[in-house]
Amino acid sequence: MEHQTSEFKSKGGFKRILDASSYTVQGLAMAWRIEHAFRQEVLVFALGVIFAFVLPVSGFERLVLIGVLMLVLIVELINSAIEAIVDRISLERHPLSKNAKDFGSAAVGLTVLLAAITWGTVLYNRFA
Repeated sequence: MEHQTSEFKSKGGFKRILDASSYTVQGLAMAWRIEHAFRQEVLVFALGVIFAFVLPVSGFERLVLIGVLMLVLIVELINSAIEAIVDRISLERHPLSKNAKDFGSAAVGLTVLLAAITWGTVLYNRFA
């Protein structure tokens, strides 16, 4: 059985890296433009980065504090991709479509909870 690949799949080399970088910028710009939750999370990320550099924490703790906020952005982007795919297939209400969107939302919610627990733990251990 021959493996089929999409005609849109890149072939490799330096051009692939440039194309991937361009797609990254386009994806971030589109998420910023159309996803309200993403804009809110970017604001929290920006403030969190500032606080992480102001707080008297170790380099590793700073990395964890910033990393967990970046993880929220990553999961939000994946959730937005799931929502876009579901809507592309059909705007009709369907239980499986609802499940897909709810699962994506749950992933974001759990990641936000992880971020809150991480920040709370680092701050508690540093200041309590």
